[in-house]
Amino acid sequence: MSGALSQNPAEAQRAALVADALTGLSAERKTLPCKWLYDAEGTRLFEAITNLPEYYPTRTEVAILEQCGPEIARAIGPGAAVVEFGPGDGAKAVQLLQQLDSPVVYLPVDIAPEWLAAAAARVKTAFPALRVQPVVADFTQPFDLAGRAEGSTTHLGFFPGSTIGNFEPADAIAFLRRARTSLRTGARMLLGADLVKEIPVLRAAYDDAAGVTAAFNLNLLARLNREAGADFDVSGFRHEARWNAVASRIEMHLVAQHAQSVRMAGRVFHFRAGESIHTESSHKYHPEHMRGLAAAAGWQVTGMWTDAGDNFSVWLLES
Repeated sequence: MSGALSQNPAEAQRAALVADALTGLSAERKTLPCKWLYDAEGTRLFEAITNLPEYYPTRTEVAILEQCGPEIARAIGPGAAVVEFGPGDGAKAVQLLQQLDSPVVYLPVDIAPEWLAAAAARVKTAFPALRVQPVVADFTQPFDLAGRAEGSTTHLGFFPGSTIGNFEPADAIAFLRRARTSLRTGARMLLGADLVKEIPVLRAAYDDAAGVTAAFNLNLLARLNREAGADFDVSGFRHEARWNAVASRIEMHLVAQHAQSVRMAGRVFHFRAGESIHTESSHKYHPEHMRGLAAAAGWQVTGMWTDAGDNFSVWLLES
């Protein structure tokens, strides 16, 4: 037999983590992609974050989906194949599916099979008669749904949680374009987007008093130690949330508390005291900005719902 054996998913994911870390830590301004925050421990910590009093996005979006669910369902129509980009624990999918008229299939999409299994099991328990077919894929790239949504009248992309805000504006447009490709002509997209608000409220949401967000961010360094053979002294870094007014975003950083060097994959990376690794951006939008992103990606806005305080928004787009 000729040719090299393909990597298994765990090996491929580790190789991608190492490659991204080497690139990001070699940059003049050190960065790490936020998707690597979500290993098993990171996912557990993020779920804890969503229940903190300071973290308003989850409970506000859940309330919008509950209160406006019947109107959203009417706008979507019956017989949808629901394609969720990054399903988390599946709780929001259950909430949405309860509102929809005769959904045909639930297709959660993520790169990590173990996360998909948990979300799929939750949805299957709630809807035993519904077809549930996890799709292992990087949802930031086009993926194939051929043969997975027979009998549906429309594909409904579902992207809650304001994850769209983790992308730079150009990357958000590119993601929305690729999502149109992965779905089909006439598809819809239901997505959450956080809105601009008072800076102290924003900062508190990403730097809670209990330190859970700090643990979530610092876990990324522990993950690099575990999976990439790095030797970060995790206690030598601290979590910091910054408001970038020019870019309209909260940034999460890991700040070196003293000068130090870190070894990983045969390389050495030097940190000055106060130098940071930028691990996540969370853009906050004015409604006109979201409309502009959607239009630039070829989507038409057909619905928008907010809470009474205009803290968060849920958008329905059509291709």
